[in-house]
Amino acid sequence: MEKQVVEISRAAFLSGRSQPLTFRVQQLKALQRMITERKSDISAALKQDLNKSPFDVAIFELTGLEGEISLAVDRLAEWAAPRPVEKNLLTLSDQVFIQPQPLGVVLIIGAWNYPWALVLQPLIGAIAAGNAAVVKPSELSENTSRLLHDLLPLYLDQELYPVVTGGVPETQELLKQRFDHIFYTGSSTVGKLVMEAAARHLTPVTLELGGKSPCYIHKDCDITVACRRITWGKFTNCGQTCIAPDYILCEPSVQQRVVEGIRRALQEFYGEDPKTSPDYGRIINQRHFSRVMALLEGCTVAFGGDSDQSQCYIAPTILIDVPPHARLMQEEIFGPLLPIVTVAGVDEAIRFINEREKPLALYVFSSKDRVIKRMIAETSSGGVTANDVMMHYTLSSLPFGGVGHSGMGRYHGRHTFDQLSHLRSCLVRPLALEGLNHARYPPQSPSKLRTANFFMLTRLRCCPSAACVWAVLASILALGLLIALLVLLLKDPDE
Repeated sequence: MEKQVVEISRAAFLSGRSQPLTFRVQQLKALQRMITERKSDISAALKQDLNKSPFDVAIFELTGLEGEISLAVDRLAEWAAPRPVEKNLLTLSDQVFIQPQPLGVVLIIGAWNYPWALVLQPLIGAIAAGNAAVVKPSELSENTSRLLHDLLPLYLDQELYPVVTGGVPETQELLKQRFDHIFYTGSSTVGKLVMEAAARHLTPVTLELGGKSPCYIHKDCDITVACRRITWGKFTNCGQTCIAPDYILCEPSVQQRVVEGIRRALQEFYGEDPKTSPDYGRIINQRHFSRVMALLEGCTVAFGGDSDQSQCYIAPTILIDVPPHARLMQEEIFGPLLPIVTVAGVDEAIRFINEREKPLALYVFSSKDRVIKRMIAETSSGGVTANDVMMHYTLSSLPFGGVGHSGMGRYHGRHTFDQLSHLRSCLVRPLALEGLNHARYPPQSPSKLRTANFFMLTRLRCCPSAACVWAVLASILALGLLIALLVLLLKDPDE
């Protein structure tokens, strides 16, 4: 079945109907209409899957999608237009530009923690770029997966943008097919399998993975504000966010203040009992519940630690004096556990971060610019936010993606369009002015080499208009004639 779906999608792409800008805009607006008309259904599915509140559904799932669609519709003509580039004297009279073109059929494999945002954001870029796209939502968020399967064909072209549901066997079967790009969001373990499968067809990939995103709190910052912002980012969606702060680095002298600051923020956000709060989520399933609870073994709980397996509930939990070799520090937590590791200062914090795999995000809290600048300059991560968490994700102008173990490729706004386009190099030159080409033709000589070097190495830092081109060519011709005349006038009559 999966093979047939891909074949139908490719035939639809080859028909050419996904490429006109009017069609792309129409499909994007239809996607917007789906979000607007079906918000209550989407919210109900997310409540069942992850106990998300309507507020969290709006803020973390749908508002960003609406902004991405609006941006793509407004800027599509600009993004898809030929992009003039710098020339040299050799190509002065030519048209030289980059032409974005659709790649073909894209496979989008979504994640379960934000199952609408992490499926539809790349789909928006795929549609905008003129591609077909096979959508594979995660089977773990089963209510969302089922709803997406039912809704998308009602609004979008069914052949160009089919939805394939199912679990591991269906995903494996899809990965056997040839795609023109694979966009995967999820764990590094599965990301390696996706990349291995893609290599068989030389298919390029975008891998949006995760990792242990560190959060360094410098002792000079406003601890209360820092803890409130960290608490929000860590415990939203019950800690199941790829760019949530995974662990805190701070000096021993401020560890207790950090614990107390987070405790107060948790009480402010979720009350005395987070289990009864309508704003606190749940772990996706029993398997992940057991995985997260196992990470607590051997750790010192400073706050929280309660759980209810029947509800997949784990309380917001703070762990102190966590040794760097603890299991908790070896894998991405993806749950509401926040370990605190003490370091001597910014130097040790930087070493600690650099000794580990490159994270998807890095956070630093400090009132000193030099500390922030050092963190940015001396570490590597997919993105950085200073004095807050996760906010870099909200800007379509910033490319979002990982580096090293946390992924490859980038998306959001125009970055998604470019990631899912072939940026084709184009040069169109006239058959006239053949005299300018003689320097490159045999027989070769030192003077021809000098001429060729001059034309090739002289760059023009603008894209000149036709009038400017002819003016420059006329100037070069006049200069050449002047030099030839001077040579004749100065020539020794006895030669």
